[in-house]
Amino acid sequence: MNAMDDLKTTIARLRAPDGCPWDQEQTHASLVRCLIDEVSELVDTIDRGDLPHMREELGDVLIQVVFHAQLAAEAGAFTLEDVAREVNEKLVRRHPHVFGTGKLGTSDEVLVQWEQIKALEKKNGPVVSGIFKELPPRLPALMFAEAVWKQIVKKQLPVPAESVVDSAQVRALGARLTEAGLGKMLFELTAAARVNGLDPEGALRLHATQVMRAVEGKVGEAQSV
Repeated sequence: MNAMDDLKTTIARLRAPDGCPWDQEQTHASLVRCLIDEVSELVDTIDRGDLPHMREELGDVLIQVVFHAQLAAEAGAFTLEDVAREVNEKLVRRHPHVFGTGKLGTSDEVLVQWEQIKALEKKNGPVVSGIFKELPPRLPALMFAEAVWKQIVKKQLPVPAESVVDSAQVRALGARLTEAGLGKMLFELTAAARVNGLDPEGALRLHATQVMRAVEGKVGEAQSV
């Protein structure tokens, strides 16, 4: 057996009737917090360039992947092999310039091709309703807000004036910002929110969600005309 097989066997043993009570009680939903925590700890080691601890944190993230696959296998849904096979096929499919005959010279060209192939896959795949269907709802608020705006720009969606500053104002503000200045501004806003008993994470998430819903409403109105 190789190391991956050993890990799969260990997780299955923990989940067995005579295994660990805690592991036996877990579900996909109950493990979400663990997954978020482990990924956050991995990101911390990457930020610090701490390779020895990065190996450990990658292992903790891998536990989560194998655990979820074990739960799915027990339910007869899919196995870890199915997960690996599907993601490998996707990587090969989305890199025809490596595994096919086409050639690309720049990262920008690769990203454009990736999005084109991804769009084609989604067009031919199951239909999922919603303009913002690709946004993971559990993203941290700042990443969620950034993703909402990215979708608005990418799809050239109409933005209600009362929901967000217009694109020209955004570009003008962005032209004056530096990374240090932005960090200072965000920190000061966070501090001011806490002083006034406000939740900055919740406030940003709420506003980003309101913008998202307002855009969806605008698009719905346009389609009904």
